[in-house]
Amino acid sequence: MKKLKILALPVFVLLFLSSCTSVRVLSDYDKNADFGSYKSYAFYKTGIDKAQISDLDKKRILRAIETEMSAKGFVKSESPDILVSIFTKEREQVDVYNNYWGGGGFGWGWSPWYWGGGFGPGWGWGGNNVSTRTQGSLYIDLIDSKNKELVWQGKGDGTLNNTKNIEKKEMRIKEFVAEIMTQYPPEIIQSK
Repeated sequence: MKKLKILALPVFVLLFLSSCTSVRVLSDYDKNADFGSYKSYAFYKTGIDKAQISDLDKKRILRAIETEMSAKGFVKSESPDILVSIFTKEREQVDVYNNYWGGGGFGWGWSPWYWGGGFGPGWGWGGNNVSTRTQGSLYIDLIDSKNKELVWQGKGDGTLNNTKNIEKKEMRIKEFVAEIMTQYPPEIIQSK
């Protein structure tokens, strides 16, 4: 039993740390689009204006996209091959942890202070811990500028840092954008 407790803590820490920093990414694309012909881009103001986030966060996202597009060889243009748009979704996630540190009764479970099970008299600890976090999704759309059709969409899901530290916020936004843009261009182009 003691070995289980010893092994459980490092596994939990790894899972916790990976869930805090990871961005889950999906992408979809039009298989008939000629991705090799796209060399220039511009931001699609109409779409970006609809994104329901602060103007400061929009600027941070657009700067991160500019960095990624430049790294992929794209140039910003007045007459672009593709238009870049974004939109976001977010929802609050509420986590409730039962912290019965021997608070009378018995059972198995985890709390931030204890792993395992047991029963017996109360230690004065017990009750619930409630924490909230924001789950967010960032979508990056690439639209063919000639026919105004969506040709690629990348989506990143992850936990947003509720922080007042601007540097940490900018790093998290850069991480979201970089992870999403690893999916562009689609594999059919990368394998040719």
